[in-house]
Amino acid sequence: MSLTTTTIRLDRVGRELDPVTIGSRSGLLWASGEFALAGLGEADRIVVSRPGGSADAVDRLAAMRGVDEVMVPGTGPAAFGALPFDRTAPGELIVPEILLGHGGEGRRWLTVIGDHSVEEAVSRLEAVQQRQPSSAAEAADYRISSTIAPEVWRDEIVAVARGRIRSGQLHKAVLARELVLTTDHPLDPSVVVERLRQSFRSAILFSVDGLIGASPELLVSRSGDVVRAHPLAGTAPRSSDPQADQRLSAGLLTSDKDRGEHRITIDWLLDTLLPFCSYVDAEPEPTIVSLANVHHLGTRVEGRLSAPPASVLELVASLHPTPAVGGDPQGAALELIAELERTSRGRYAGPVGWVDAGGNGAFAVGIRSAQIEGNVARLFAGVGVVADSDPAAELAETRSKFQALLSALIRP
Repeated sequence: MSLTTTTIRLDRVGRELDPVTIGSRSGLLWASGEFALAGLGEADRIVVSRPGGSADAVDRLAAMRGVDEVMVPGTGPAAFGALPFDRTAPGELIVPEILLGHGGEGRRWLTVIGDHSVEEAVSRLEAVQQRQPSSAAEAADYRISSTIAPEVWRDEIVAVARGRIRSGQLHKAVLARELVLTTDHPLDPSVVVERLRQSFRSAILFSVDGLIGASPELLVSRSGDVVRAHPLAGTAPRSSDPQADQRLSAGLLTSDKDRGEHRITIDWLLDTLLPFCSYVDAEPEPTIVSLANVHHLGTRVEGRLSAPPASVLELVASLHPTPAVGGDPQGAALELIAELERTSRGRYAGPVGWVDAGGNGAFAVGIRSAQIEGNVARLFAGVGVVADSDPAAELAETRSKFQALLSALIRP
């Protein structure tokens, strides 16, 4: 039996509802800039076979018929998903019972899926918004452990990968390191998301099925026939000294190693998107994307999709993993990751985002993320290894990246 949906303009109910606050507490959130979606409850859960299965998922959403007063991407039935890094592993999309959306140009909407009334939906959203985060004290005791000792990761993983690259087996491999945080009380994901919201205002905030994060990187978005991406590759640490920080930023722009790593990602992404597009192009030069803890090189990509336009899930299936989180060439890099990393990434660096019944949507690269289960959080940080990488510098880069999540998970 297909579900019915009703989407109305939020100004009709005369209530102030914040999707980021609600989504951080309900566990279904995707927010970037002026756009935010929050979900509450679960009307349906769609298993997505991979790398295929994208069309089936969109068709299932499209079968949910109903009224839509707003008719923009993100209205009507929509689903959240945080998919595994392993592109062959199945994933799941969660269709919420209630969907709260804020878009550009002041658009605000509410979608109810199933038999719930609008009044009931608003009352449930207000109850979540008014609910206070956990009153538990900050961790009096916590432990941070490395799944693989840092020195072993540096010498037996990064250095080995660099040797394979120098021998000509591949051009680049992105290797991740894992930390496990254990605290003396359950972690509250909504508190962590709120801290990330304050510290990383330009990042994409997400909370999906226990995976929370603040990603700086848009994998791909699709709105009608417009496709966009904002790949990042190349990293430098931040400094509290403004002059030193400026030197680090300028050095990143002129670094042959980082610009070469970035170029690999841009060229690959353009080549991969082109078969879907009548037109696609990238900014001529990368720019600095500055976060609270690191600088990145980033390049904006935009194009027009050919008719009929591919759904965002089809684009995700083709683009993930990019060389920024996998390597180049893709097959050789993924084989090396499986051989050397010795642990599963789970959903770290996988696609995380939303899709609607029209195939519109947006997915971030699930980096700067943590999987929270009770009093345990799993964190990963990755680095791009190329021929002239310094293993010690790559280890230091992971420490800079870990700090983003650790500072939100625990307070000294």
